[in-house]
Amino acid sequence: MTVLSLGPSPARREVLARRIRWFVAATITYNVIEAVVALSAGAKASSTALIGFGLDSVIEVSSAAAVAWQFAGRDPEAREKIALKIIACSFFGLAAFVSLNAVRALLGGVEAEHSTIGLILAAVSLAIMPLLSYGQRRTGRELGSRSAVADSKQTLLCTYLSAVLLVGLGLNWLLGWSWADPLAALVIAGIAVREGIQAWRGDACCSHAAALHPAGTPDACGCGPDCTDACCTNTAEHR
Repeated sequence: MTVLSLGPSPARREVLARRIRWFVAATITYNVIEAVVALSAGAKASSTALIGFGLDSVIEVSSAAAVAWQFAGRDPEAREKIALKIIACSFFGLAAFVSLNAVRALLGGVEAEHSTIGLILAAVSLAIMPLLSYGQRRTGRELGSRSAVADSKQTLLCTYLSAVLLVGLGLNWLLGWSWADPLAALVIAGIAVREGIQAWRGDACCSHAAALHPAGTPDACGCGPDCTDACCTNTAEHR
């Protein structure tokens, strides 16, 4: 027996939309601070990894701003497709910046100096970003907002980049392995491209409104045919 869910009530949707706006504001604020600190520390230490991390923060602000713009209107659903395209382009831009800096480092760029500020920044981001990502992703799924979930994935990607930066700066400081950071960064860039493609297609998550679609249709789970998100799996299991 199939159980149809019409999603959250109008009152609950208003609460969720307000919560998403809070998460977006917090993400933008932190990323602005992160970008200023990373770019300043990177320039001082001649660290391509830190500079790339700072540029990544700038690009992430554009993603969060896209969601903020979407939910600032009276009809957020009407702005969703445009927001998803902006987020996708942010992912592609992020991958380009990270790849460029990684290749420059591998080809023998200026050797980076030790940066205590950079290590602290990476550690703090590694602790904060997963919390922001989880909160926005959970709220976005309940609301059925693909753009909010896509933006939460970009925030989660910042967690991976923070880990890469922390390991890269740490290994370069302790062992002089300057090649470790750019190699790992290239892997992260590949993940960013994949997430960008999913956001462009609108495959970021399942919408509660999908329950109104007949089973077996392309939009039955609110995603495209290639979506492997956990919410799609759960939906399929309950049919």
